[in-house]
Amino acid sequence: MSGPVRAGDGPGTGWDLHEYRHSGLSHLGEQGASLLMLMAKSRHKKPENVRRYFKPSPEAIAEVTSLLAPGAARR
Repeated sequence: MSGPVRAGDGPGTGWDLHEYRHSGLSHLGEQGASLLMLMAKSRHKKPENVRRYFKPSPEAIAEVTSLLAPGAARR
């Protein structure tokens, strides 16, 4: 029985294509892509489906949390 389709079956990360989809959407979201853009990129019709793919990194969460700190610069 064969496993999932792998991106580059040789040396590398061993991530499958579905994991790259999660990673790509997370990076786009961390860079400020809107929900509508993430939906367009992933071709999802429902926001709740995109939410399953968007997994912000601990660093991204810390960065957005720092905006709440006293003295944080306002944009």
